[in-house]
Amino acid sequence: MQDLRKKRKVTLTMWLLAIVVGGLLVWGTQHNAGLYQDPIMQVTSVQTGQTSQEEDDFHNVDRQTQQVLHGRILNGQYKGQRLTVTNTYSLSGAMDQHYHQGSQLFVNLHRHQAGQLTATVKDAKRDGPLVLMLWLVIGLLLLIMQFSGFMAFLSVAVNGVLFLMAIMLNGSTQGARVLWIFGSLAVVFATLTLWLVLGANRQMVITLATTLGGTALSIIVALLVFHFTHEKGMYYESMQYVTQLPRPLFLAETLLGSLGAVMDESTDIISSLFALKRERPELSAGQVFKSGRQIGSTIMGPLINVLFFIFVADTFPMVMLYLKNGNSWGYTFSMNMSMGVVQSLISGIGIVLAVPLASYLASRFMEKKVRV
Repeated sequence: MQDLRKKRKVTLTMWLLAIVVGGLLVWGTQHNAGLYQDPIMQVTSVQTGQTSQEEDDFHNVDRQTQQVLHGRILNGQYKGQRLTVTNTYSLSGAMDQHYHQGSQLFVNLHRHQAGQLTATVKDAKRDGPLVLMLWLVIGLLLLIMQFSGFMAFLSVAVNGVLFLMAIMLNGSTQGARVLWIFGSLAVVFATLTLWLVLGANRQMVITLATTLGGTALSIIVALLVFHFTHEKGMYYESMQYVTQLPRPLFLAETLLGSLGAVMDESTDIISSLFALKRERPELSAGQVFKSGRQIGSTIMGPLINVLFFIFVADTFPMVMLYLKNGNSWGYTFSMNMSMGVVQSLISGIGIVLAVPLASYLASRFMEKKVRV
C-alpha cells in the first residue's frame, strides 16, 4: 500500500513538472525574438480588404484577399519601431498565408534614402506550435510510459542526430557513398534503437537479426526484380530537385523506410512470443513457430495498409494539383506516385518475409524458460 502511494506521488510530481516545464517553454517561444538574427514583427492589428476572384485556363477558381498588417519590430537594430505591411492571401493557401492579430512574422526591412523604413513579409515564425507539439509528445511518453517512454524518446533524439550527421557526410562526399553511408546508418539505427528500448538481452539480439535480415532480403528481392525488368517504369526523374545520382538515393530512401516497417513488425512478433513463452514454458519450438506466424498474419495487413496510407497522404496534394491543371491520370501517377508505390511494395515484401524469419529465430534461439 505504501509503495502504491509512493508511486502515485511520483506520477503526480511528474505530471506537475511536465506541465510547468512545457508551459514555460511555450511561453518562451513567444518572447525569444532576441535569439534570432532576422527581424521579427508582431502584428498588433489587421485591416482586411476586399476579396477578388480569379480563374485560370483550366477553370480553377481561387479567391485572393488583401490585408494591411500593423505591427512593431521585436528585435535587432530597429526594435520597437512600428511598421505597416501588406499581405495577399488566397483561399487555397498554396503559396501564401492568412495572418491575424498576435502573429509573429519574419520580415525583410528596407531603409529608403528619405529615411523611411518599410518591410515585406518573408514567413511566419513557427517555433511556438512546434515546441507545443514536442511538449505534448514528450509529456505523454513520460507520463504514460515513464522510463520506457523516456528511452523511446532518447532513441528518437539520438537517431535524429545520427541522421543529420549522415546527411552532412553524404554532402561532403558529393553523394558518391550514399548507399554505404545510409546502409551503415540503418545497422546503427536498428542496433541503437532496440538496445535502448529492449535492453541488452537475447530478445534484443533476435529482434535485431530479424530486422536486419528482413530488410536485407527485401532490398535483394527489389534489386533482382530491377535487374530482370531493366527498371522499366522507374521514373527517377520524378525525384524533384535531386542534385546527385537519383538511383542510389532512391535505394537508400527505400532501405530506411523498409527498416522501420520490418523493425516494427519484428518487435511486435518477438515480444509477443517471449510473453507467450513466459506464460506457457511447455511450448515446443514448432508451436512457437506456428504462434509467430499467426501473430504475424494478424499484424501484417494493418501494417502494410499504414505504409500505404502514409504514402497516399504524402502525394495527395501534388496529385490534386496535377489533375486540376489538366494532366492525365497516367502522367500524374508516373510523376507523383510511381516511386512511392515501388517503395511501399518493397517494404511490403520485407514485412511478409519478416514473419517466418522472426518466428523461426524466436523458436530456435529463445531460452527454454524465459525469465520474468
